[in-house]
Amino acid sequence: QVQLVESGGGLVQAGGSLRLSCAASVNIFSANAMGWYRQAPGKQRELVATITSGGSTNYADSVKGRFTISRNFVNKLLYLQMNSLKAEDTAVYYCSLTTRGGYDYWGQGTQVTVSS
Repeated sequence: QVQLVESGGGLVQAGGSLRLSCAASVNIFSANAMGWYRQAPGKQRELVATITSGGSTNYADSVKGRFTISRNFVNKLLYLQMNSLKAEDTAVYYCSLTTRGGYDYWGQGTQVTVSS
């Protein structure tokens, strides 16, 4: 069973930075892909950034140039560095892991609130 635990969320002023972490209970090297998604109140969950097993990254247009996804295989961690935060980045951020079999696992989420 895969468990994902996010951390690093909090309250930050606009223009500030946060780094989210996602700790996996399994070896993430074997994952097909991992990613960060977010859900703001009253909105659907949306993709923020993904990284494939080969290291290819993909970002939502709204975060390109501000957010960076990365991973640490040794410590089984996925990161999301968020810079130049805006009020519209306020959401619950979720970590995901897609297995080679195509099954998706999700963390419980971490709240990010950006004050303007």
